[in-house]
Amino acid sequence: MTNVDNEFIEETEVNQCSSCGGNTVYDPISRGLKCPFCGTEVKIEATRENTTEHDYLDALDQADHNWSNEKRVFKCDNCGAETLLDNDKIADFCTFCGSSHIAVTENDAGIKPALVLPFQISKEEAVEKFRKWISKRYFAPSRLKEDYEMKKISGTYIPYWTFDSQTKSAYTVRIGTYYYVMETRTVHRDGKMQQVTEQVRKIRWRTEYGTYNKFFDDVLVKASRNVASGLINKVEPFQLNGLLDYKTEYLSGFLAERYSIPLKEGWFSARAIIDRRIRNGILRKETGDEVRIVKVNTSYDDITFKHILLPLWISSFTFNNNVYRFLVNGQTGKVSGTAPISVWKVMFTVLVTVFVIGIVYLFKDVL
Repeated sequence: MTNVDNEFIEETEVNQCSSCGGNTVYDPISRGLKCPFCGTEVKIEATRENTTEHDYLDALDQADHNWSNEKRVFKCDNCGAETLLDNDKIADFCTFCGSSHIAVTENDAGIKPALVLPFQISKEEAVEKFRKWISKRYFAPSRLKEDYEMKKISGTYIPYWTFDSQTKSAYTVRIGTYYYVMETRTVHRDGKMQQVTEQVRKIRWRTEYGTYNKFFDDVLVKASRNVASGLINKVEPFQLNGLLDYKTEYLSGFLAERYSIPLKEGWFSARAIIDRRIRNGILRKETGDEVRIVKVNTSYDDITFKHILLPLWISSFTFNNNVYRFLVNGQTGKVSGTAPISVWKVMFTVLVTVFVIGIVYLFKDVL
């Protein structure tokens, strides 16, 4: 039988209920604070005024680390993940590996986020999304749907960087134009050597030079090493038009991960994305039967960034003493994860496919 741990996760912010004095938490359904004891709800004023981009080069020398006045850093001795909690809170388990071997550190909480994408999927909805997902694992063992055991599910804000930059690129390309000639060659047909004349395609190449200028806005890169890229890529995209000004109320009742990919490394990842987009833009700009890029020299000006938080439900389940991780997008409800595979189901599917292909091949003339 399945089992879901219904305990509240460790709060990251205390907001006292005006009715009963309990600690209110952010409610993804009402998009406000809600007391889990008496049900009192408090509205959060949603704003999007913090549109300021931070200068990248200045931040490398002197970043805004005032988040450390609000948060303490807890580090997992097992997987190395760092989680942020209020100064008066303690952590009881690691969201990313489940270990209880975590302790407070003196590490700086780092650059404070500018924007946050609040949870819109509740814990109950996330669990239901997962159950539907696991019920559709066709290649999983048949008894998986009844025998898996789900672990505690935690709502966690995952750090991301977004980068802006004005780029100017000078490039060299080789452009090929097709032309055709008639050629005669000797072939072996019906046991005899014969000469055949046929049309053959050739390419005439020329070298061209050009410039490509483009402004890149909000290039998104993950700032976490603790969530597998393969899993998180499958729950993307996030709808970034839902980003709001960072307020501690949105984190109440949820966890926040400290970025493990620093700003400079984040820019390197963003630059790789920008470079790929520039090359694709050049290929679209130049016309020819074939276009090959020889060289691109790009300057990156006015580099700015923002630190943002995006919502994920993180959990795992066990089956046959093995642990399988899964994620649920806290905004859209999209699920990704790993699941056991039934070898027999895979073999059966392959055999049926081969059989069908064989039948089609045998009767293709009749069909």
